[in-house]
Order: sequence, then C-alpha cells, then structure tokens
Amino acid sequence: MNASEGRRPSFMEAAVLLIICAGLISYGVLKLGADAHIPIILSAVLVSLWGAFVLKFPWQSIEEGIIQGITMALQAILILMMVGLVIGSWIQSGVVPSLIYYGLDILSPKIFLLATLVICAVVALATGTSWGTSGTVGIALMGVGAGLGIPAPVTAGIIISGAYFGDKMSPLSDTTNLAPAVAGTDLFTHIRAMIWTTGPTFLIVAAITIFLGNKYSGGTLDISKIQAIQAVMAGEFHISLMGLVPPLIVIGLAVAKIPALPGLFAGILFACGMSLFQGFGFGDVIGALHYGYEATVSGQIAAAETIDAVSQLMAQGSITGVSPELAKDAGVMLSDLLTRGGLDSMMWTISLILSALSFGGIMERCGFLEVLLQTILKGVKSVGGMVTSVLASCFICNLFLGDQYLSIVMPGRMFKNAFEEKGLHAKMLSRTLEDAGTLTSVLIPWNTCGAYNASVLGVPTLEYLPYAFMNYLNPIVAIVMTYLNIGVFWQEGKEPKKA
Repeated sequence: MNASEGRRPSFMEAAVLLIICAGLISYGVLKLGADAHIPIILSAVLVSLWGAFVLKFPWQSIEEGIIQGITMALQAILILMMVGLVIGSWIQSGVVPSLIYYGLDILSPKIFLLATLVICAVVALATGTSWGTSGTVGIALMGVGAGLGIPAPVTAGIIISGAYFGDKMSPLSDTTNLAPAVAGTDLFTHIRAMIWTTGPTFLIVAAITIFLGNKYSGGTLDISKIQAIQAVMAGEFHISLMGLVPPLIVIGLAVAKIPALPGLFAGILFACGMSLFQGFGFGDVIGALHYGYEATVSGQIAAAETIDAVSQLMAQGSITGVSPELAKDAGVMLSDLLTRGGLDSMMWTISLILSALSFGGIMERCGFLEVLLQTILKGVKSVGGMVTSVLASCFICNLFLGDQYLSIVMPGRMFKNAFEEKGLHAKMLSRTLEDAGTLTSVLIPWNTCGAYNASVLGVPTLEYLPYAFMNYLNPIVAIVMTYLNIGVFWQEGKEPKKA
C-alpha cells in the first residue's frame, strides 16, 4: 500500500468492515436466497466508500485495485469459457455418458460403498460439478443404498466424498480454475500439486469405505434402476470405449506439460469430430458448443405425461429391457444431469468471479487485507503454520460468507504476497485454498453447498458430516504432510538449505 495515497486502516476498521460484509453476503445468499453477485457488489461499494471518504484514497487508485484484481483471473476466465465448450461437446459426442455408463457397471453389493465413491468421482471428474453429480447420480445411489439397508447418512457422506474429489481434481471445475488464478499459477500445475494431498486422502477414504462396506455386504442389489439409466443413455447417446479418448488426450497433454488452453481445445476438436461422425450436423455441433447440450430422448421421456407416452418413446428409441416407470425416473435424472455445458453456461460463474475479485481488489488496495493478514500471521514462522492459517481462513470464510467461491478468493488475496515473501511456490497456496475452501463448504448447513446437498440427498448436513470423510480428512492430511515436509514446493532458488 502506498502511504501517500491514503491512510492505513486500523485492525478494528478492517475487522468490522469484514464482519459487516460477511453479514451482508450471508444474509443475501442464505436468508433471501439470492445469488452472491449483488451482495458482493454491495459489499465492494461499501468498502470503496470507506476507502475513499474515510481513508482518503483517490478513486483512481481504488479503480486500479479493481482492475488488478480482475486481471489476475483473465487466464482462468478464458479456461472457464473453454470448459463450457468442453462440456457441451463431450456430452453431445457421448464422452460423458460413456464414462457414466461404464462407471455404473462396477456396482456390486459387496463393494457398493467403494463403487459409489468411485462412480461419483468419475462423474464429477467428467462433468466438473459436484452439485450435478450428487443431485443426479447421487440420488439414484441413495435409492440403491436404501435397498441394501445402508443408513442414508452413510451413503450420502460417501456420495459427497466422491463428488467433491472429482470436482476438486477436474480441469472442468470452476473452483479448480479459480484457485490457481487467485494464487498466481496455472491450471495443470495446480492439479498436479493437489495430487500430493488429495491422492493419499482419497486412498484413505477408499480404505474406510471398504471397511464400512463389509458391514452391509449381505444385502441384495436391485440393479433395475441402474439398468434403466444405462438403457436410456444408450438410446440417446453413442456409448463406446471411444468416449474415453478425449479425456485421455487432455490428460496426456497435461502430463506432457502442454498449456491448458491448447490441451482442452484438442479434446474439444476430437469430440466434435466424434459428433460429426455420429451424424450430427455442423449447426448441431456449434449449438452444443455455444448453448450446451439439450437432452433429447431422456428429455422427452422426462416430459412425457403418461406411461403410454413413455412406452412409445422407448419404442422409438429402441429402449428395451426396463419398465416404462423406471425409464421415466431415469429420463428425469439424465435430463437434469446432461442438459448442460456451452459457452453461455460459464457466464454466471465468470460474473461471480469478476464481482468477487473486484471486492478483493478493493480490500487489498485500501490495505484491509494487509492489516488482517499481519494479525493472522503474527507469530507464524513455519510453512506448516502458513498452510494451517490458510486452511483456517478458508473454513472461516465458508462459515461466515456462506459461499465457497469467496472462501477461495478472500484467503487467496490475503495470503498471496505472504507466500511469495516466504519463497513458497504459488501452487502451494492454490492447493491449500482448495484443500479447505472447496471441500469444507459442504460441511456447513447454512453454506450454499451444504444446504444444496442436504436438500437433494434428503439427509441433514450434520448427519452426513461424519461420513463425508474426504471433505474433512483432506485438510488434516495437508497439515500433517506439510509439517513432515512432504509435498512442499518452493520458488526456484528459494528452497532453504538443509542442515
């Protein structure tokens, strides 16, 4: 902060303003049910007015803070736009349906909970959305689990664990793109860094699900619902192992350290080629890229008013082997899950990112973040203390702001300079932001993520919380590994000399 531009705020000023803004955003999101955009913008206006009239910062300086805050996210915004194209093309070409189809094949009573974890992880990886996974495939798995006599909170916790693992590790996820943008690194560097903490945690969770699954291995699996989902998908999409190729291309290019934008574009081109080969016209392909895929067969079945109408649609789509009633349920589920993607679908997230980063830019330019950070970091000397402080800040933001995007943006802005001054690589910060910001949001009943999952799965947040192992073990693993100096990354030439 340039002292000649305005006076430094006191800690009390910074803390009170943050609490007021947190209350304003929380009230708008949780009490009024509004999107976070306008409450964030109102908070930004409040902070900028305080900066201009109380701290005496010129408007030009505040505006520069806003622009700088937005500028650092431009690469993420471009990637998010590309992700919209990926989702639309991958659904239309059968890539995402194929991943779901083959994922459902691994279900069996003995390993139901492990299979649930893996299926939700695969679907979330393929779609980039934990909400879409828990609200569609998750609902089906809740029904299957009930048939096996597995308590609903257990099944719900495992569904959430898998869905949030896949969301966290997917290059298609908005939070996975937001975290590196805030921290100052690139997408695939961020994902590779997350493997160090998220990978071991996932293996621990998998071992726990195997142990829990043995308690319920005597149940009988009713596969009729699974068969209905697969039958309806096969009636609408081209299901084949060829659907695995675009994801493998993107993963292969990422391993080869090809930048995210050309890597994702290669996956889009291959998927578009698959769509054209399957008989889609150029107009259809362009429409899916721009506006997303709109379910056809499953959408028609979902909208059918009578069972006879469902039967006629099943005959037209050559869907056999399942009852019309189950096909109707599957159609509703798949229509919700697979009507998505396209460039337009990313605009909501992009506008939220722009609003949040503008807010963060003002907080930083006027010195509020600096004052708060100095207090938080007072006495913190070790890398483990830095990481623990970020994790705690992310959780507190989830607790008080009620939105996982803000729990990434605000701590990211606060700790970015501190990590740089410590000599730590930016991917350490981006990884830590996701270890808590993304994962702990669903553990809080009044957070948007917690409220949503409790609603769609029919299990109160505090009841599934003990079984959402991935979401609370990941931050613990991150702290332990950091204190053991495992997976700690430094800027080039900044690594401390070993004694």
